[in-house]
This record gives sequence, structure tokens and C-alpha cells, in this order.
Amino acid sequence: MKTLFARFVKDESGATAIEYGLIAAGVSVVIIATVQLAGTRLNAVWAAIAAALVVP
Repeated sequence: MKTLFARFVKDESGATAIEYGLIAAGVSVVIIATVQLAGTRLNAVWAAIAAALVVP
């Protein structure tokens, strides 16, 4: 039982998958924040264009 626990503690095969998962989650958060920020700014630009095209 002691050797089984020692092997379990030394096994790092799942650590790489967890690290890649954390990196993917971080990249996803950055992409979502960027898209939301750009979307808000683009909406303001389109609103200004639409307001400029209105004929009095």
C-alpha cells in the first residue's frame, strides 16, 4: 500500500492536461473580454454612422 501511494504521488501524467486546460481557460477569458470590448465600440461607431446618415 505504501508503494502504491508513493507511485501515485510521483505520477505527473495528468498535470500536463490540467495545465493545458488552465491555459485554454485563460485564453478564452481574454478573447471573450476583447470581443465584448470591441463589440461595444463597434456598436457606438455604427450608431454614429447611422445618426450621420439621417436626412433632416
